[in-house]
Amino acid sequence: MAGIPFITSLEFDYGAARKVTPLIRRVVAGNPSPFTFKGTGTAIIGRGKVAIVDPGPDLADHIEAQLKAVRGETVTHILVTHTHSDHSPATPAIARATGAKVYAFGPHPRPPSGMPVEQSGDLGFAPDVRLADGDVVAGDGWTVEAIHTPGHISNHLCFAVREDKALLTGDHVMGWSTTVVSPPDGNMADYVASLRKLLPRSESVYIPTHGAEIRDPVTFVSACIEHRLNREAQILARLAEGPKTIAEIVAVNYAATPKHLHAAAGRSTLAHLIQMVKDGRVRTEDSEARLDSLYHL
Repeated sequence: MAGIPFITSLEFDYGAARKVTPLIRRVVAGNPSPFTFKGTGTAIIGRGKVAIVDPGPDLADHIEAQLKAVRGETVTHILVTHTHSDHSPATPAIARATGAKVYAFGPHPRPPSGMPVEQSGDLGFAPDVRLADGDVVAGDGWTVEAIHTPGHISNHLCFAVREDKALLTGDHVMGWSTTVVSPPDGNMADYVASLRKLLPRSESVYIPTHGAEIRDPVTFVSACIEHRLNREAQILARLAEGPKTIAEIVAVNYAATPKHLHAAAGRSTLAHLIQMVKDGRVRTEDSEARLDSLYHL
């Protein structure tokens, strides 16, 4: 495998709307981080009567930039890919300012009893309209299809803008890094299945919420799937050397990754191992897969 063709050298003019396709503009929030790249890219679909996708973090400057970008236009819809804190918390402010209804799969998923609440979740999010896989939202000159893509999080949607043959991918496919899949709600089997779900589709450009546009999506998504299969092979290779913890696996498999990202790598490794224990390829002493478990073949 030649690797996933990420673009990591982009610069953005924060707060300025940039045209991406004939119908889609993008406004990037000033919230760069190791998990958001240059920042959250809020999309605006249409002209005159528009939809805003992923209003982003609750930052006054970013809310103002979105409203400035649509000045003189009418916001008829607000679409949200999922409820992590860099995607949805600005939604109430945009809804109050525009009067538009909010469309999403649903509220933030609650963890199983006894498990910690995810700190990066927008627990107060509540859409006006719940979307299911295949639902269509139509505006003035644009049509959007909702595609349920669980894996990164169970309430994740991608949005296909039919007129532009473009797919707004949220965090399901990112243009600068692989997607973090963090249990308990993140699910690796669902994630890979959701990637495969995109392969037969006809969109010619993917627009992630973080990172550059992806102009050869089938090749890119195929590389993402192969990358996940390679990660599984690497885990099995470590366990072939003897029983190991996730920390020991990550130290070798992610040796080239900065250490401040190893905790996130451990969460993705756990997601792989949950599935591998479930299907019998890997074992633990109590048949449970946890961060502190000892894994063996």
